[in-house]
Amino acid sequence: MKWFLSACAVLSLLAGSSKASVAADEAPASYKVKFETSCGDFVIEVTREWAPRGADQFYTLINKGFYDECRFFRVVPDFMVQFGINGDPAVQKDYREAKIKDDKVTQSNRRGYITFATSGPNSRTSQVFINFKDNRFLDSMGFAPFGKVVEGMDVVDMINSQYGEDPDQGAIQSRGNEYLKKSFPKLDYIKKASIVEDEPAAEKSESK
Repeated sequence: MKWFLSACAVLSLLAGSSKASVAADEAPASYKVKFETSCGDFVIEVTREWAPRGADQFYTLINKGFYDECRFFRVVPDFMVQFGINGDPAVQKDYREAKIKDDKVTQSNRRGYITFATSGPNSRTSQVFINFKDNRFLDSMGFAPFGKVVEGMDVVDMINSQYGEDPDQGAIQSRGNEYLKKSFPKLDYIKKASIVEDEPAAEKSESK
């Protein structure tokens, strides 16, 4: 029964559609992103080799501040948490067009792994989800993980799930955070998402 519910939920792992309008920058081979959120901080490590196009797209979005103030608008316990619709409809309009081609699935959708949502082949844009548990059945459906939570998975587990799948994605796209703040005021959200710069080797040795 749980599998059936999860499989049904997959049908609404939606991303944008139409032609690409925002070019992605090539990401480093590996990079970390710190998410400062309303319920605490967590860090995601991205490995470009796992899904190069997805890693590049995420890197570009992070550097543009796209995820700042984004709400965790879809939280399904024992499945995943989804985010990635910008709170400003004017900004979101451009990124709905930023489709990228699919990556080969090289990693499994395990607990803590992050993956782009999709509405079909070659349709990934800005929406991503983090798996709360091992969701290996997603692998054969083309969902290609590009990174994983390496710090703060307990924070991810605490993201407010009281609204489930109630927020309407169409309304979020057209009205942004104005709609979410009014109708779902207790949604957790991202305060800031930023690339974590590696500590210089000299500083590392001095700190030991």
